[in-house]
Amino acid sequence: MSSPSSWPVIIVTGANSGVGLGICQRLLVQLISNSPTDAQPYYNFHVQKTTTTDDTSFNGLTLILACRSRQRGEVAREELYQFADQQVRRFEILRGYDGYAKTFRKHLTIVVHTIDLSRIQTVFQFADEVIKTYPYVSHLICNAGVASFIGINWMLAIKQFITDCIESVTTPIYYTQEVGQVSQDGLGWVWQCNLFGHYVLFRALKSHLAKYQTSTSTGARVIWMSSHESSPIHYDPTDWQLIKSAHSYESSKFQIDLIAHQLDQESLQDSDLPMRHLIVLPGVAGTNFANALVGTVTSMCMFLAFYLARFLGSPYHPISAFKAAISAAHLCSVPLAFLPTVSPTEFDDSDPTATVEVGFRYVSECDRWGKERVGTMKLMRSKEHEKQCDELMDHCDRLFAAFCKAEGRPVHS
Repeated sequence: MSSPSSWPVIIVTGANSGVGLGICQRLLVQLISNSPTDAQPYYNFHVQKTTTTDDTSFNGLTLILACRSRQRGEVAREELYQFADQQVRRFEILRGYDGYAKTFRKHLTIVVHTIDLSRIQTVFQFADEVIKTYPYVSHLICNAGVASFIGINWMLAIKQFITDCIESVTTPIYYTQEVGQVSQDGLGWVWQCNLFGHYVLFRALKSHLAKYQTSTSTGARVIWMSSHESSPIHYDPTDWQLIKSAHSYESSKFQIDLIAHQLDQESLQDSDLPMRHLIVLPGVAGTNFANALVGTVTSMCMFLAFYLARFLGSPYHPISAFKAAISAAHLCSVPLAFLPTVSPTEFDDSDPTATVEVGFRYVSECDRWGKERVGTMKLMRSKEHEKQCDELMDHCDRLFAAFCKAEGRPVHS
């Protein structure tokens, strides 16, 4: 049995609904079993190792729901406890049940801490509470996100559907987004909520994440939620806060890809036991993200289009939040020794826009009948992207230092 000093302490932002809640549910299903299936390294992308010192089962867990609304967080907390109890009862009726699930449930702690990523002061307050309350953090899942969708260009939607119906419900180009939104901190709202708020959270918790290595001899994990809509096409590096962008959502996800890969490379180079930064694409799930734009009938049509796309062969439509959570749950539980790394790549100096493979994004996939699995998608980058990343990192570091100074905090590396 695992020691309490090694039990995971997992933070999930945006945990009260959608994919965030699905991640929490999937983690409970996996960890309540002494042989979690999501932890098994049987996919083609795994590095084949004959032995590993990492354990994949823990008979205890602290799950931190990082939510903007305490009320909604408490509702989710109660729902998750009831969900865990259902899983225990499912195991108890099995022949040969060994009592593991009941032991795990006894050592399960689910707590709500409030955070508003659009207000950096609350991000610092959240980090302070975590540091004071828990001995370390093992996993930080940067799931919460926003989009400034305000409408649908129906002519463009019909055109894309006729041209490529699967693409139209995987990477839609017909949503219109509000331009000029700023947060209470005076920063680009989508940029702060999707990228910078999580970056500040990581920096504020970095030393506490590192403590997990001391307790368990394994590195912590930071999981960044990207999207199939991530794209550099509309990204203007002079508008890095995306205030003027009519495609702030897609550009913020592209920035996440840049930052997460850069942080992972730095960690791999600086440590024998690195803190991994891993990029996840949850696929297309039927959440409330864009539902505010459509009515009941249109929402039903959207779900039917999702199922049609999946039946026609799209692997990127898990549809349910629980199935969309498989890639994040897998990266939380699989031994790090099985995850691949990519050596630094030489870019083509003669063509700064030429892309090369620099890493992976882990994708929630399924077959046409809905059986979920984890796949990978190549992460491509050019010399131009590398320059944009360096500039963006510098902007983030300078802003982080400015907020620390305003709060009277030391700036940790």
